[in-house]
Amino acid sequence: MNSGVLFGGITMVTWGLWVVAATYASESIAPVTAAAISYAVATALTVGYVIVSGASLAVTPKGGVFAVVAGVFAAIGLVATYVGLSIGSTATVTTVGALYFVVAALIGITILGDPVSPSKVAGIILAVVAIALITY
Repeated sequence: MNSGVLFGGITMVTWGLWVVAATYASESIAPVTAAAISYAVATALTVGYVIVSGASLAVTPKGGVFAVVAGVFAAIGLVATYVGLSIGSTATVTTVGALYFVVAALIGITILGDPVSPSKVAGIILAVVAIALITY
């Protein structure tokens, strides 16, 4: 099996399970408290994995800055997801949030110079249609 498919599948299943647990957490305690607990546990497990796996601890200035920026956006997204789950439909919050790839694709095309193809344009349009269908 292609390792990309394997890890993509693991990602899909674990994020699906995460959002169910996050929904219940957000209904039981303050959403930002649930988000903080969730990320504290995730941080501890990730640091433990880095240590056990023997991953390189070398950090370049560029890599460090982008990792910090990614962490800022991840925190904002995490809190927004937990708050959204506490006040909105799980189906709507997760579907709209899961379409983050549209933002990444548009940045890739407009800023990073990724090539535009009819299939990419169709995919972005269909993703926008999906958001409309799930939310209205």
